[in-house]
Amino acid sequence: MTVQSTANDFHFQTPCPLPIHATFDGGPITSDGGALLLAEVERHTGLLAQLADCFTDYRDPEAIEHTTRQLLAQRVYGIALGYEDLNDHDTLRFDPLLAALVGKDDPLGQHRVLPRDQGKPLAGKSTLNRLELTPPEANRGARYKKSVARPAAIERLFVDAFVQAHPTPPASITLDLDATDDPLHGEQEGRFFHGYYDCYCYLPLYIFCGEHLLCAKLQTAEHGAAAGALAQVRRVVEQIRQVWPDVRILLRGDADFATEEIMVWCEGNRVDYIFGMETNSRLVEVIGREMMWAQVGYLMSGVACRAWADLEYQTRRSWSRSRRVLATAEFLPGGPNPRFVVTSLTAAARPAQALYEEDYCGRSDAENRIKEQKLDLASGRTSTSGRRSNQLRLWFSAAAYLLVSGRRRLGLAGTPLARGQCGTLRQRLLKSGGWVRVAAGRVLVALSEAFPLQAVFARACAALRRLPSWPGRRRAAAVPLASPAGAH
Repeated sequence: MTVQSTANDFHFQTPCPLPIHATFDGGPITSDGGALLLAEVERHTGLLAQLADCFTDYRDPEAIEHTTRQLLAQRVYGIALGYEDLNDHDTLRFDPLLAALVGKDDPLGQHRVLPRDQGKPLAGKSTLNRLELTPPEANRGARYKKSVARPAAIERLFVDAFVQAHPTPPASITLDLDATDDPLHGEQEGRFFHGYYDCYCYLPLYIFCGEHLLCAKLQTAEHGAAAGALAQVRRVVEQIRQVWPDVRILLRGDADFATEEIMVWCEGNRVDYIFGMETNSRLVEVIGREMMWAQVGYLMSGVACRAWADLEYQTRRSWSRSRRVLATAEFLPGGPNPRFVVTSLTAAARPAQALYEEDYCGRSDAENRIKEQKLDLASGRTSTSGRRSNQLRLWFSAAAYLLVSGRRRLGLAGTPLARGQCGTLRQRLLKSGGWVRVAAGRVLVALSEAFPLQAVFARACAALRRLPSWPGRRRAAAVPLASPAGAH
């Protein structure tokens, strides 16, 4: 016998002898109990509070129900939890735990001004999208869109967050410079067809230092990855050196960034560099002997073989001076595979093999961070018509990355998830069902007794609780947390 289901009433046939009946009427239950850990990261870093300070809000404080900080927190937490679409917030606005985490005094929304909003503590999509769609010239006279983002302040914030994460200045840092494709499927401002990626796209530029994101700049694709890169490198380096004047900086990137302009600037500003180089016939000819030895080694051993060459090399037109070029003469089962990098590091400071295998190849970790941005945190959700609003969406995704990676860095050291990707952390720790109750001036969250990572959750919570609060922390609703087993 076939069991019928309606839109809001579900019946299931399973091996269980008892019939299963499901409806969406369970009351204040959240599917994202692990967001409590993200709120602890925010308590320590103050990232979202600082992001709110990068907006000028021309709204009348007496006539609003959602502050800029609350709107930003709702948007960024939503992306971190996997809800990158603004439409999702027309349902998420009912979530009492999310309401408490963004700082709502009324997490159930029972005291909203308009009767139609009562029971909905959070903002819907039409309110949230004003963050992205407010034009830069908006003022108090505008009708709806009055929260104006200040791009320069947001860019500075990402570097400030990096500096704040280090209680003592590091002796040296490595900045990874890379760009990726952001495919476009509409008529977005600045769209351009990129031959390599074979699509219309943006070409956002990223700068990472380890897990820390320092720059996410939405570039157009008509001029290649290096266009505008020097301006961002200069801005980031100068801001870092204002706080750490003596820090040694190494800039690392692929062949797109091995331009004369960037290398000359590095050489004149105490910044070392390692960049990939495009293979050319002159360089291949120079390392002919090394390639022969690599081929002999391969034929004798049957496995890939490498030889190294250290060169002083200058291009015929584009370089103003000779530079150290490291050549990797490699022979693979598929044939010769010569690779080249150019660097300001001397042979005495860094020998050839270590420089290539440890220093240059180490930049692959930044590619993993970009994959987290694209695959797990929807950095490619740049589907509005304007470039400014799409840049804001990229920054919201970047802020979500900083929260999730901050939880990994600050709360998960020594656990099985210490190196988990953002998507894995969301699936394993954030997606935890919980029953939310508001009583006696407290928000109580009873998490599932069947949650399999209770020990990891408890350890992460304890580690984050030990961290000091951000000095500029603003008042937020207290959320007492029940144990994962539901005990009080």
